[in-house]
Amino acid sequence: MTDDIRETKECQLKDPMDLFHSGQVVKICAPMVRYSKLAFRTLVRKYSCDLCYTPMIVAADFVRSAKARDSEFTTNKGDHPLIVQFAAKEAQVLCDAARIICPFADGIDLNCGCPQRWAMSEGYGACLINKPELVKDMVRHVRSQIDNPKFSVSIKIRIHEDLKRTVDLCQKAEAAGVSWITVHGRSIEERHQPVHYDAIKIIKQSMSIPIVANGDIKSLKDAENVHHLTEADGIMVARGLLANPAMFAGYEETPFQCIQDWVDIALEHGTPFTCFHHHLMYMMERITSKQEKKVFNVLSSTSAVLDYLNDHYGL
Repeated sequence: MTDDIRETKECQLKDPMDLFHSGQVVKICAPMVRYSKLAFRTLVRKYSCDLCYTPMIVAADFVRSAKARDSEFTTNKGDHPLIVQFAAKEAQVLCDAARIICPFADGIDLNCGCPQRWAMSEGYGACLINKPELVKDMVRHVRSQIDNPKFSVSIKIRIHEDLKRTVDLCQKAEAAGVSWITVHGRSIEERHQPVHYDAIKIIKQSMSIPIVANGDIKSLKDAENVHHLTEADGIMVARGLLANPAMFAGYEETPFQCIQDWVDIALEHGTPFTCFHHHLMYMMERITSKQEKKVFNVLSSTSAVLDYLNDHYGL
């Protein structure tokens, strides 16, 4: 929790719920392991992204270790509204993490959707969709222990094969005071199968809080289509934004200005080379030839990447 965190104390935290009351579909950058860090959040905010999530942070480690806090979370004055996503399985641990983070962020999100084996075996992520009482308890605890009424508490879930179970989970969370629910329209077992947007619509129609749709949204047109299909209040995007951080601003592919912006932001933030390079590989996927990729993807230093961009694109 280093960098410009002192600045953040002085900045005005925002009420994320204001976005959902604006009458516009809320455009959201998903929590992405390794990728949705401060520098990338700074980039997508320049291109019409309304709300950003941090990568998932294990709440128990965050509470226990100052080292974990410093390495897992950085923010600054412009990084708002910001949602910090936690993996947790105990109500008090989630509360303790929320208490630590609430001076610096605008809300927390409980991860109930990560299908990775390690997370499920630890009792985190998507296994929580099968524990609605625990989810309800965690939401209620945070609600009762955080004084700031503008601090949001949301959850991100996957769906059950039997959708009635998902609706029941969502209604329990709503009764406990959850601010909104993000629904990834696949079950725990599904990876690349088509997203069940019809299921998201049924959930939306069963709730009175905002619902955010997530899954396979790769362009602004996709986002608009999914909004019409699901009636969701917000659209959350992961890989689509990695491939084109300017997506929400209506660009079909990453504009060169966005690549230049990433270089400037990443260098300013001291982004590690691997992360800096990987983001560029994603952004340039659609605009480079196979031969160019072969050369660009094996570059091994920041200076080599900068020289390449200058020589080939005048950046």
